[in-house]
Amino acid sequence: MSSAAGDDHQGAWSLLVQRRFGAFFSTQFLGAFNDNVYKNALVGIFTYKIVTLGLAAEDSQLLINIAGGLFILPFFLFSALAGQVAEKYEKSVLINRIKIFEIIVMLVGAVGLLTNQLWVLMGVLFMMGTQSSFFGPLKYSILPQHLRNDELMGGNALVEMGTFLAILLGTVAGGLLSAIPGYGNLVVSVVAIMLAIAGWYASRFIPPADATAPDLKIKFNIVTQSARIIAHAHRNRTVFLAIMGVSWFWYFGVFVLNQVPSYVADSLSGDQTVVTTLMATFSIGIGIGSMLCARWSGKVVEIGLVPLGAIGMTLFTVHLGLAPVNPGLPEKVHAFQFLSAFGGWRIVMDVLGIAISGGLYIVPLYSLIQTRGDRNHLSRTFAGLNIINSLFMILASVTAVLLLKGGVTTSQLFLVLAAMHVAVAAFIFALVPEFGLRLVAWMLIRLFYRLEERQLNNIPLYGPALLVANHVTYVDALVIGTASRRPPKFVMYHKIYNARFLNPVFKLGKTIPIAPAREDRELLEDAYERIHEALEQGDIVCLFPEGMLTADGEIGEFKSGVEKIIARKPVPVVPVALRGFWGSMFSRRPGNLLQKFPGVLFKRVQIKVGPALAPEQVNKEMLRDVICKLRGDWR
Repeated sequence: MSSAAGDDHQGAWSLLVQRRFGAFFSTQFLGAFNDNVYKNALVGIFTYKIVTLGLAAEDSQLLINIAGGLFILPFFLFSALAGQVAEKYEKSVLINRIKIFEIIVMLVGAVGLLTNQLWVLMGVLFMMGTQSSFFGPLKYSILPQHLRNDELMGGNALVEMGTFLAILLGTVAGGLLSAIPGYGNLVVSVVAIMLAIAGWYASRFIPPADATAPDLKIKFNIVTQSARIIAHAHRNRTVFLAIMGVSWFWYFGVFVLNQVPSYVADSLSGDQTVVTTLMATFSIGIGIGSMLCARWSGKVVEIGLVPLGAIGMTLFTVHLGLAPVNPGLPEKVHAFQFLSAFGGWRIVMDVLGIAISGGLYIVPLYSLIQTRGDRNHLSRTFAGLNIINSLFMILASVTAVLLLKGGVTTSQLFLVLAAMHVAVAAFIFALVPEFGLRLVAWMLIRLFYRLEERQLNNIPLYGPALLVANHVTYVDALVIGTASRRPPKFVMYHKIYNARFLNPVFKLGKTIPIAPAREDRELLEDAYERIHEALEQGDIVCLFPEGMLTADGEIGEFKSGVEKIIARKPVPVVPVALRGFWGSMFSRRPGNLLQKFPGVLFKRVQIKVGPALAPEQVNKEMLRDVICKLRGDWR
C-alpha cells in the first residue's frame, strides 16, 4: 500500500541479522526442517515401502491419514498446559528445554526407522506433536516481546516463509535421503539427530523474554483448562473469529496436503519425485504469499488481504479439482516426465496459486491476534488457537477418510473442499465486515494512489483517541482507515455518508453520520452520543472538523465539534494531514474525469500524522494551525 513498502520489506529481511529475531528464526526453522525430514521419510515408507512394515499396499492412504491425526492429537491434549507454562516461565529457557526434548525424540525415531517397527514410528509422531504443541504458544507470543508493533507483520511473514521453506527443504531432503538404496533410513536418522542438536544450539542465543504471569498456578485438568482458555479468547469477538480463520486455514492445508501422495500415485500415476515436487511447490507458494503480505501491508496489519487470499484459495482449488488425471499407467511417471506435459504444469500452477493465496490469507490473521489480543494472556490465547487448530486438523483427516471410504475420488475431494471454503469464508466475513471493508479500501487506494505514510506511530496502539484530519476527497475515511494501525470509527457529513456507491462501505465500517443543527439536529445529537460511547469503549474516532469537502484545496474553518467532544470525554487528539489529494479523482476540483486525467491513477499522495495533543490544550483554531503546518503547501 505504501510507497515505503519496499523499505518495510527490506526492514523485514533485516530482522534476520538481529539477535532479538534471528536466533529464534533459526531455532524454529531448524525444528520445522527436522520435522519434515522425518515425516516425509515416513510418508515415503507408507506410500512406496509399506510392505516392509508388514501391511498391504491398499492400506497406504488410510495409514497416512491416521499418522496425520496422531501428530495433531497432542495439540488437543496438551495445548492448555503449554499455554500456562509459556505464561509462567521465561520463554527463551522453555524453548531451550523443548529443543533438548527434540533430541531425545529423534534418538527414539532413529530406533523406529532402523528396526521398521510401526508402533515406534507412530509413537515418535505423537512425541513430535507433543513437542510442537509446547513450542506453538511460545512461537507466536514471544514475537510481540521482541518486535515492535510495526515490525510484527514482517516478522510473522518471515516466520511463515521460513516455516514453509523448512517444509520445502525437509520434504525434498526426506524424500531424497530415504530413497538412498540400502541406507536411506540410517541417513535420515543421523540427519534428524544432527538437526535437533543444531536447533538446541541456536536456541541458546534467543534473548530472554520475561514471564507474563509468573504467579500463575498451573492446572492440569485438560477439559476444564481448555474450556477456560477458549472462553477467554472468545471475549474478543474479532480475535476469536481470527482464530477460527486460522484454524480453518489449517483444516484446508491438512486436507489438501494429506491427499497429495495418493493423488499423485493413484490419479496421476506419479512417483515419489512428483509428490516432492508438489509439496515443494506448496511451500514455495506460502513463502511467496507471506512476503507479498509484508510488502503490500507496509507498517500496518492489512487484514484486507485475508479475503483476497480466500478468493484465490477457492478458485485455484476448483481448478485443481477439475484437472485431467491419468490413473493406472503401467509405469510410474517421474517428475521430469510429469512437467514435460501441459497437464503437469497446470497442476503445479494450481498448487502454487493455492499456496500463495494461503500466505496472503494466514499472515494478517496471526498478526491481528498478536496486536489485538490481551498481551498478558497471549500465550494462552495461542494455546487456545492450537486447541481449536487440533480439532480442525483432526476433523480434516476424519472428513477425508470418511469421504474416501464413501467412494469420493481425490479430485472430487478438492471440489468438496472448495465448496466448504466458500461457505466458511462467507460466514466469517459476514460476521466481521471489517475484512471486506479493508479489501475494498486497499484495492481502491492501490488503484488510484501511491500512498506514502509518515509518522503513523503517533497513532496510539491502546486506549481512546480522537483523530482529526483535513477533508479533501470522498474517500478520505478509506485512506485513513487503511493506513491506521487501529481501525477508527469515522464521523462523516451525512451527505457524503449517503453517497450512492460508497454508503454500503461506510455502513460496513460503522461510520457515524453527522449533520449541522440547521439540517438535522436529532442526527447531530445522536452522532455526539455515539462518539462518546465509542471513546468510552476505548476506540479511536476520526472526524473532519471542516464539516465538508474542500472546494479549493485549502483547509477551511474548523467547527467546534472537537471541543465539545473532548469537554465531555478528555482524550488525546491526534492531528492528521492529507497531502497531495487535491485534484485526484475523488476530490471536488472542477472538471470531469477526463480533465483530471492523468492525475487520476497512481497519484503520489501522503498521509502525515502529528504527535498527540493533550485535550486541555486543544481548541479549534490551534488545531487548524497544527494541521496546516503538517500539510504545508502540498495540497
